[in-house]
Amino acid sequence: MKKSVSIIGSGFSSLAASCYLAKDGFDVTIFEKNSTIGGRARQLKKEGFTFDIGPTWYWMPDVFDRFFADFDTSPSDFYKLEKLNPAYSVYFGKEDYITIEDTLEKICIAFENEEPGSSIKLKKFIATAKSNYDIAIKDLVYNPGESPLELVTLKTATKLNQFFSNIKRDVRKSFKNKRLSQILEFPVLFLGAKPSNTPSFYSFMNYADFGIGTFHPKGGMYQVILAMEKLAKSLGVTIKTNASVEKILVHNGTASKILSNGKIFESDIILSGADYHHSETLLDEEYRQYSESYWEKKTFAPSSLLFYVGFDKKLINVNHHTLFFDVDFDVHAEAIYDNPKWPDEPLFYASFPSITDDNAAPTGKEAGIFLIPLAPGLEDTKELREHYFNIIIKRFERLTSQKVEKNIIFKESFCVNDFIKDYNSYKGNAYGMANTLLQTAFLRPKLKSKKVKNLFFTGQLTVPGPGVPPSLISGKLVAELINKQFSRKTTSLKASIL
Repeated sequence: MKKSVSIIGSGFSSLAASCYLAKDGFDVTIFEKNSTIGGRARQLKKEGFTFDIGPTWYWMPDVFDRFFADFDTSPSDFYKLEKLNPAYSVYFGKEDYITIEDTLEKICIAFENEEPGSSIKLKKFIATAKSNYDIAIKDLVYNPGESPLELVTLKTATKLNQFFSNIKRDVRKSFKNKRLSQILEFPVLFLGAKPSNTPSFYSFMNYADFGIGTFHPKGGMYQVILAMEKLAKSLGVTIKTNASVEKILVHNGTASKILSNGKIFESDIILSGADYHHSETLLDEEYRQYSESYWEKKTFAPSSLLFYVGFDKKLINVNHHTLFFDVDFDVHAEAIYDNPKWPDEPLFYASFPSITDDNAAPTGKEAGIFLIPLAPGLEDTKELREHYFNIIIKRFERLTSQKVEKNIIFKESFCVNDFIKDYNSYKGNAYGMANTLLQTAFLRPKLKSKKVKNLFFTGQLTVPGPGVPPSLISGKLVAELINKQFSRKTTSLKASIL
């Protein structure tokens, strides 16, 4: 008889785990509290416009390829992928920006134009980043974070010093130009920590950026969710939406049931892909691994104030992805990590998917997504949201030399309170727990409960960390742990019978 698995949540990690477990012969049911699947990667449709509510960057395509290849498929079986050129642009002042194109050779030219001689340093820096990428993404991140010995290999032995330096120190040692330094420090923000708190080894993100490039799935990132849903259902996974889980029930030290919408569902294994902190609150206190003080001491990735804006005209002087670094990067970072507060002068990011994708907006119109990174746990009010929208839209107009405020058809916002309400996110964080030195690999919250049998976790707060590709990997890792445990039990049972 098949072993049953109940999965809480339907984000990238949960969907990935469901596919692997169903393939391995488990009877899998997903319980999603919202009306649509995808977790933080949901979609907003309004007046002919389509927005990705959550992730908008498609990096590390090899991780997606590897996931789908595990099921004898490929991304191209489900969605069309386009490499962006330019990948993105970075504004530093009025009509003053640097464009990052689609090959390292072109990026070297941009660096050389900014600082003569910098292209030589860049090639050396990216060569190290590629070496780190080959070790990390092809090897290390596919370990379950159970032991420090996972980090000890012949390859990592040559990289040990990089775990005790940081990205900011390495970048600024080689690049004296502040603008170039900020561009090189930007990718690690996806890992949820300041460059000064991110180990040098994570420069592999720079190879993902400059060496591999930035892609866009036609129809948006939600197409990846739909692809995974189709795959999961083809493997026999059942998905229940509007199915909030109120309790994980433990009997004789074993997770055996969940309470969803007032009804009890029995299961051999419980796997939560929901926020880890929230998942543990579904347990009686005696069964929780981590105290409130544990979570309080951890470094969390930022929250975000997001705006989804429909414009009645096409915009100029912007690319699909556009960053606005015209204010002090370090001061804003302090407002996120060191002295949590609303930033006086926020950096922000904007995405205009309709530049690339006709599906994102009606003809002649533009879809815009604006994001301000924030400290989690901040006060979130309608008045604050409006105040900050006015700040960034006026700066946007000045920097890009165009008037857009009167061309806004509508705007929707999403912030701390929404992350808590929609995703049960700890303090309204947007990206999970940061990958600092003391929150890497085996030092992150565990995939498998230490206190409750048959209870597992997956997602951005556990191994390997924040981001879409790591979430896919997290789903694979936890599925392997579950399969290993129950395959061993089956083998032991057969041996005892014989």
